[in-house]
Amino acid sequence: MCAAISVKEANELVLENSGDFGIEKLPLEQAAGRILAEDISAERHQPPFDRVMMDGIACRAGDEFPLKCLGRHQAGGKIPTLPEGNVCWEVMTGAALPHGADCVIPVEALVRKEVEISLKAGDGGARVAGRFIHPEGSDAKKGDLLLSSGITIDGPVMALLAANGYSEVRVYCRPKIALLATGDELVDVNAAVGEGQIRRSNDSMMRGVLAEGGFAPSYVAHIPDDFEALVSALQKVLKEVDVLILSGGVSMGAFDYVPSALQKVGAKKLIHRITQRPGAPMWFGIGPEGQRIFGLPGNPVSAMACGARYVLPLLKKAMHNRLANLPSEALLAETVQSMDKRTFFLPVRLEWKTGQAILIPHKVPTSGDFMHLGETAGIAEIPAGEGEVKAGSFVAFYPW
Repeated sequence: MCAAISVKEANELVLENSGDFGIEKLPLEQAAGRILAEDISAERHQPPFDRVMMDGIACRAGDEFPLKCLGRHQAGGKIPTLPEGNVCWEVMTGAALPHGADCVIPVEALVRKEVEISLKAGDGGARVAGRFIHPEGSDAKKGDLLLSSGITIDGPVMALLAANGYSEVRVYCRPKIALLATGDELVDVNAAVGEGQIRRSNDSMMRGVLAEGGFAPSYVAHIPDDFEALVSALQKVLKEVDVLILSGGVSMGAFDYVPSALQKVGAKKLIHRITQRPGAPMWFGIGPEGQRIFGLPGNPVSAMACGARYVLPLLKKAMHNRLANLPSEALLAETVQSMDKRTFFLPVRLEWKTGQAILIPHKVPTSGDFMHLGETAGIAEIPAGEGEVKAGSFVAFYPW
């Protein structure tokens, strides 16, 4: 087993080796939630014409009332022209401003008698050139950069893509992920539990951690504590996936076969011990064809902490999400004692008070005690050697 490294060093190694998973083109209707992989420019001026902003009439500000209404012009119709004389067009919100008009007067300021339009008494100030007109090109000019790659395609981005004619869009590919749980003591969730056995939960836990980042495994399996069976499973699964996440079998016990099995199949070890609690024996490396491989401890809290602290950040960086790895900090609600030589990953609940995220410590006796973590939101990272980290201090927060 190699020498332990710090959390900072481990984080740097993981992110330096995140790589990426390629680019694909999707129909717009399938792109929501994905990460944009191209820059987006304005198809034409926005708005593409002088746009009417209120129901009312379009006229020239200098014409004398009453005005003769020439007809109704609605959104989507061919743009009419306003001829000379004291005339106007009735216009609807969103319609293009008639050629020759420079003023929109809202219907609330008008009195209509058949085709004759007058201003209401006291509303003479409504007649102002340029008012209630959204000028052509005032939002964007044709060719302007509207979006840069690396942004999540959410509702506003979907609207922008549609408005600029992107029926297809390039996005970063999501990885193919496999989860392998190891251990003779594990049985399926719906199986009878024998003496000395427990139901598998780490693979289900990792499904939830992955879902927080928009990811899902494509392959899940259980491997017994058998070296040859593990090697065979690794050889098979590494041909099919971009990321492999194992749980269990990474420490120094007689049946902890994961490190040696990974070496056997040609994986390169980069990390195999971190000065942190929980999750110190985490393994990380690169497979024979560039696959990213995590060997997480079998204890559930350790596996969850490592998933939140290292697995999700790698996946998000590999997806080129520009906002994914910005530091997320929140206030500690209680004073916490740091550890002398290890970074402490403290499970926390998350509450909001007056717009501020507050982290409420949820201490667990051991890294196997996960039965009361259902209401926790993730981990607070408590640096080593800090003594007491006072209530009200800002600390790094990683959701799970």
